[in-house]
Amino acid sequence: MELYRKMKKSKLPWLLFYIGLTIELLIVIIDKSNYTNPVEGRLFQITFLLFACKLLLTDYTKKEWFVVILLEVIAFLSYRITGANDLIRLVTFVAACKEIPQKQMLRYTFYVTLAGCVAIVLLSVTGIYGEISLTQAFGHESAETTRYIGVEAAKETRYTLGMGHPNALSCMFLMLVVLGVYVYFDRMKWYLYLFAMLLNGGVYALTGSKTGMLITTVFLAGACVLTYCEFFRKKAFVYLCGVLVFALCIGFSVDAAVCAQRVRDAQWNEFFYWSPRDNGHIVALMRIDRYINGRIVSLTDSEENDGMIQTWSAFSKPGNMEHYFDMGWVKLFYRYGVVPGSLYIIACLFLLWQFYKKRDACGLLLFVTLAVYTVAEAHLISVYLGRNFILMMMGYYFFTSPD
Repeated sequence: MELYRKMKKSKLPWLLFYIGLTIELLIVIIDKSNYTNPVEGRLFQITFLLFACKLLLTDYTKKEWFVVILLEVIAFLSYRITGANDLIRLVTFVAACKEIPQKQMLRYTFYVTLAGCVAIVLLSVTGIYGEISLTQAFGHESAETTRYIGVEAAKETRYTLGMGHPNALSCMFLMLVVLGVYVYFDRMKWYLYLFAMLLNGGVYALTGSKTGMLITTVFLAGACVLTYCEFFRKKAFVYLCGVLVFALCIGFSVDAAVCAQRVRDAQWNEFFYWSPRDNGHIVALMRIDRYINGRIVSLTDSEENDGMIQTWSAFSKPGNMEHYFDMGWVKLFYRYGVVPGSLYIIACLFLLWQFYKKRDACGLLLFVTLAVYTVAEAHLISVYLGRNFILMMMGYYFFTSPD
């Protein structure tokens, strides 16, 4: 017991956490490159053990242990049903964040991710490893010209800079901007926001990714307002608006999962009969779907309409682990089940409450920005823990009493 107490008070728990976090971040970087990681599963096991050891070497209250054990039981049940251990790893990782300073781990995440992305780009542009561009059809033609008429979609060349797809490059730029601004928010100046906005324009010129560009622009504009209009940071109304936006993101995603087939039918009817033959609600979803490149209709592309609400279940099923689509919040419920998905939503609401209590306005902006992004993209809903730095914020606020 004396040895155990000494280990708890030493730097060992801190070291175990950062070794595990480093491996998780490197897994993300490798995934974004053209290299296929042959030992990814084994690395996941190693990081789980590292975070589990960190957890066992950390003091928790009885209430915290109750929450951790309860969530681990639910995660284990999910594992038994689906065969995927994602949730066990996630719960262990979040709990292991206790006693790790938030800005420290987020700053470390930012620099490791930035270094990895720069390495991928340099290897690509120098011709050493990774394709610099991608030529294919990117699906921006209307459904009428491709799905109904059968015209082959036009191909175009866009830049990937070693990341496999233009959207991946745009996505990683967004993640770096959001994380970088958050950890250095107190030092941000107008010219740094302007510089980031110019970079955003450059990334858009390379990738043509409108979603990434628009979300990045909104985040930078919002952060700049919070920097120079400090009174907004203390207004309860601002935090209430954040909760409402998050609720709208979830509500829209569920609505899309319910109505995807009707949206598809309405598009077909509009093309062939000049009328959607449905109510205003479906017509509105149909119009929105055109602006998000058919992501709602894509839920009907498989034989069983994977992603639509009838394919959701309490704890998911093994077949749901493999099917891919872009809508992140829909993927949360489809891939992991309604029960784990609902618990994650509750955790997000609790995090929003913590932002309000601490008047962490930039944290609120970060969360809301990524919540909106996750409506269309599934980057954060992933087996890769290093992608979702909101998990670290949850671990800090849930298990650490901020000063």
